[in-house]
Amino acid sequence: MPSTVLGLPLHPLVVHAAVVLVPLAALLLIATAASARVRRWAGWLTPALATIALILVPLATSSGENLEGALGDSPLVETHADMGEQLLPWATAVAVLSFALTWWDRRSATASAGRGGSRGVAAVLAVLAVVAGIGASVEVALIGHSGAKAVWSQQAATSGGQGDGDDH
Repeated sequence: MPSTVLGLPLHPLVVHAAVVLVPLAALLLIATAASARVRRWAGWLTPALATIALILVPLATSSGENLEGALGDSPLVETHADMGEQLLPWATAVAVLSFALTWWDRRSATASAGRGGSRGVAAVLAVLAVVAGIGASVEVALIGHSGAKAVWSQQAATSGGQGDGDDH
């Protein structure tokens, strides 16, 4: 995988896409789990968005490993990299549950009413979807915070801890 695009590091470019799409897919998953109206409106949009988000996660991780190699050893970067590895299971859960919820909704709409287990399965899928959506969103926030801390601590170290002289 290339480490730069047009002279810019690839990692921040991919990460910004993942930072937007993973929580967006998670939020849409939670909304579809909570509302049949949203499920009907969103249709296959939720699984499609979740799949794109899922694809971005290993790209972000891989590009981050390239950048980490270029930056050298730093405890903050290492912490960020370790945390970044934890997002893939959450993004996978969001994608799988978005497909399962959409498939189950379509199946239930065409099946005859009155199946005993139908509501139970839908409830379990909804609970799992909410947990996965919240977990993925929290994980993105924690990873992003650790990445920002790593970048800005390196910025402060390379500038000698000097600000712009405006100490309020």
